[in-house]
Amino acid sequence: MVSRFPQIQFPFRVIPTDFHLPVHRRHPQLLNMCSLASPNPPPDSSASTKTVKVLVSGRVQGVCFRDWTVENARELGLKGWVRNRSDGRVEALFSGDAETLDEMQRRCRRGPTHAVVTKLDANPSTEDPGTGFERRPTS
Repeated sequence: MVSRFPQIQFPFRVIPTDFHLPVHRRHPQLLNMCSLASPNPPPDSSASTKTVKVLVSGRVQGVCFRDWTVENARELGLKGWVRNRSDGRVEALFSGDAETLDEMQRRCRRGPTHAVVTKLDANPSTEDPGTGFERRPTS
């Protein structure tokens, strides 16, 4: 028997409506095989997280130091904040692993293109860094 409707070939693939979801949401049966459902969760990384408060002196205001700091801290995955101080310094709180904190401090010693950093003081802190990295108003 011949069909009255010809077979139509589409030149494109139909993408499921849930394609934007992660694989484990589209296929819950895979969840147990996925690392997200590992029976042994990764060790608590908060033990290796350190927080330091940094004061940067020199020509560090009016040279985009805060915006540069936000960009670099986010690039490195740090938490915390940065702000100008009324005494002309820039103050920042950085939280992350020790190696990343060292890298951020190295970057801050150089600063953005037009900055002239003359001194950087870094001290351990117990202050809550928050959930991301932000620019705060002058203190």
